[in-house]
Formats: sequence, structure tokens, C-alpha cells
Amino acid sequence: MKTPPRILGRTIEVYHPEIQRGHIRHAVFDFDGTLSLLRAGWQEVMIEHAVEELSRTPAAPPPEGWHQFAREYITRLTGEQTIYQMLHLEAELRRLGGTPQPAAEYKREYLRRLGDRIRDRLEALRQRREAPDAYLVPGSIELLEDLARRGVTCYLASGTDHPFVVEEAALLGVAPYFGGRIYGAQEDYQNFSKKILIARIIAENHLHGPDLIIFGDGYVEIANAVEVEGLAVGAATCEDGTAEWDEWKKTRLLEVGADLLVPHWQESELMLTYLFGELD
Repeated sequence: MKTPPRILGRTIEVYHPEIQRGHIRHAVFDFDGTLSLLRAGWQEVMIEHAVEELSRTPAAPPPEGWHQFAREYITRLTGEQTIYQMLHLEAELRRLGGTPQPAAEYKREYLRRLGDRIRDRLEALRQRREAPDAYLVPGSIELLEDLARRGVTCYLASGTDHPFVVEEAALLGVAPYFGGRIYGAQEDYQNFSKKILIARIIAENHLHGPDLIIFGDGYVEIANAVEVEGLAVGAATCEDGTAEWDEWKKTRLLEVGADLLVPHWQESELMLTYLFGELD
């Protein structure tokens, strides 16, 4: 039976109280779902697209159906560059007896559909008809401000294409907290990943384990944090902007080894007080 978490405040759940606190010098943030809600609904768009393609194969659907099948691998690869989910789709279609298109074609179609879904949100920000807060995980700015005051160097790393991340971070008002340290997916996808970036940050800054903290709502970045023995903060955020837990994310983030879980950043001051070793 698992030990229940220590609860701080109203929403902070600490699962590994043995972590070394008080050493944080650098922080890596995922973007979509961790800070940004601009692309809320992206999973549904990707799943719907995948189900359409999977349903065209001669294979019978698994007992749980194509929707669950697609959701499983898409969730597992969340945090990786989008192309990896499309490469997986291409491989599955071939395995199931289909004749797939190249993964890049599936990525283009997915981005077209997602673009249709989020176009009005982007335009509302570009034309200043809506405030950035409408598309930020609650408490994001306060968390970034608090880290800046503490002298922590922050990096933004996303599986979304780099030009989109740069523009959206600017529209949401978070870009200044990262300086030029904003990284998104590249066409040369094999030479960029969050894992590669994290290794570079560690090497260039001579970091050790808990000197680095990683914030994310995806499987990948939390696994990356665990691999380098950094601090792993899982954001089980609801992408509709509410302050509730996303139970699906919560389960996945715990499975991969998150040290601490939150549903949003509204108690970021208390969370950082704990992580910086200022609270027993």
C-alpha cells in the first residue's frame, strides 16, 4: 500500500519527502498545460485524427476501442516533439495492415486542425481583446516571479514547434522570464529533445541532481527529471482553466515518479518555500 502524500496548504501533495531541498539553481518548464492553456483541447484533436486513420485499417479495434488505444500512446508521448506521436501513428498503421502516409503529413494535418481550433484565441490575444490570464494556468506569473526573485535561471522547453512557442510565450507575457532560453521542436527533430536540453544545462552549469527542478504536466519531462535525479514537480492541470485536478494526468505523473503534485500554481509561494528548504 502506498504511503499517502504529505499535504501542504490546500493543494500541494508531496510524495517523496526525502528529496534534497534548498539547492535549486536552474528550472526547466514545459509549456502547454504547464503554463499555457492556449492549446487546450490539443489531445482531443490529435486523438480524433488518429482514430480516423486507425479506423481505416483492416484490423479489428482492440476491446477498449481505437479512442483508448490512441489516447494511451498520445499521453505516453506527451512532452515529446509532436512528430514522435505521428511517427508512432505511422508505425501502428503499418503494423495494422494499412498503407500510411509519412509522419510529416500526419503532423501537417494535425496542426491544420489544431490551428482551426485555437485561431480565435490567438487573435484575441494579438488584438488585446482578452488578457493573457485567460490562457494561463492559474498562478503561473506568480510562480515565475518568485523564481526570478530567488535568482533561479529558467528555461522553457516544449514539444510544440519552436516558432509557435516563441510567439505564444510572448503573447502570454511569460517570455521575459526565460530571456532567450526558449526551446521548441525543430525540423531536425533527432537532434533536439528535452532530454538533450536538460543534459546540456547540467553540463554547462555543473549541476548536481537537486540543483535542477523540472515543472511539467507530461510523462516525458517528469521522466527526464527522475533520470537525472532532479526535482520533479508534476502539474496535474485541468486545461479548461479551472482549479480542479485532472485525475488522468495525476495518475500518469505519479506512475512516472513525480516528487510533488499540484493542480495549478496558486500556492506557488508555499510550494517554493518548501522546496527551498525554508519549511520543515
